[in-house]
Amino acid sequence: MYYPRKLTNVIKKHIDDEEIIVLTGMRRVGKTTLYKNIFEKIKSKNKLFLDIENPLDQIVFEEKDLNNILSNLEKYGIKKNEKIYLFLDEIQAKPDLIQAVKYLYDNYDIKFFLTGSSSYYLKNLFSESLAGRKFIFELYPLDFEEFLIFKSQKIFFYPTLEQKGENKNLISFEKKKKLYEEYLEYGGFPEVVLMDDLETKKMKINDVFKSYFEIDVKKMADFSKVDSFRNLIFLLTSRVGQKLDISKLSTEIGVSRMTIYSYLSFLESTYFINLISPYSKNTDREISGARKIYFCDTGIINQLAKIDNGNVFENSVFLNLKKYGKINYYQRRNGREIDFVLNKKIGVEVKIRGLTQDLNRLIKQGKKIDLSKFYIISKEFNKEKFIIPATDL
Repeated sequence: MYYPRKLTNVIKKHIDDEEIIVLTGMRRVGKTTLYKNIFEKIKSKNKLFLDIENPLDQIVFEEKDLNNILSNLEKYGIKKNEKIYLFLDEIQAKPDLIQAVKYLYDNYDIKFFLTGSSSYYLKNLFSESLAGRKFIFELYPLDFEEFLIFKSQKIFFYPTLEQKGENKNLISFEKKKKLYEEYLEYGGFPEVVLMDDLETKKMKINDVFKSYFEIDVKKMADFSKVDSFRNLIFLLTSRVGQKLDISKLSTEIGVSRMTIYSYLSFLESTYFINLISPYSKNTDREISGARKIYFCDTGIINQLAKIDNGNVFENSVFLNLKKYGKINYYQRRNGREIDFVLNKKIGVEVKIRGLTQDLNRLIKQGKKIDLSKFYIISKEFNKEKFIIPATDL
């Protein structure tokens, strides 16, 4: 059974556009499944789906004369005198393939659909020559709305924070509460969500991490000290929601500050972590400030370390909040902090049990930096319209 992702319909709108469609995101988030659904929906029979991690499929593109690739495609039943729909999965497995994609795109009527597991590689693979030729989409583990769809729970979600606050109700909250606890504990990787047995869920999460470490890290990152990289991951799990002290991490791991920066860059570009900057009206100060860290999935966090439930909850709120725009955090020199600043105008605080006094403090502090809207995201229900249940994000 296919469970639709919200991104599916977005991409379908561009099927008939000329641009190359690139879908990227961490391994095991469902890129291939999403593309296969789109592949099946294309009415033309002149279409082909190739797995570029498969050496047999790579051979199609191993031609000095790139025009010969069309002859290779004919062996799969593709007709070169008709529009071709060509899906290439995991293109980072064959970096020189991009040259062939560009040539074929420029010279033949081919609609390309590409996937890659890392923006780290895609930025290097896509030269300036492909500028203006592609649309890039990112797929993440399930947000809670998609999680409910995978659980066959068809519950309407209001599109804006304002509407969520105004239209929440206790009955709906109670229906979703237990499922949200499962979502917090085991996260949103599709194959994990679809498993009912709890031990199997844990095994699946471990397999996701192993896949990431063995394929993306060991085979493609070319780090000389893989053990140090692994140790950094475990250190970072204990710092969820905290500002990173690069010098301290460097000392604890026993590598240089520049090495820590390169590790963090890789982790972020392969979608394993998210780093957010402090809010400032001064762009240079925002870029230079210490960044806070959140992980791609709460299930991964819970498997790697045992950390405070409040930190796991904050990570989950971040993952579900980022679909609404750019996220920063704010902290004054005296230590007072606003968990999230959304789109430079909305202040958001995360509380296990959100109270009216929390909202009042947020408003008072947020107005000092010219924020215009304020919300508390709470794990527990509160009827105050500016306190939104996390189950409604």
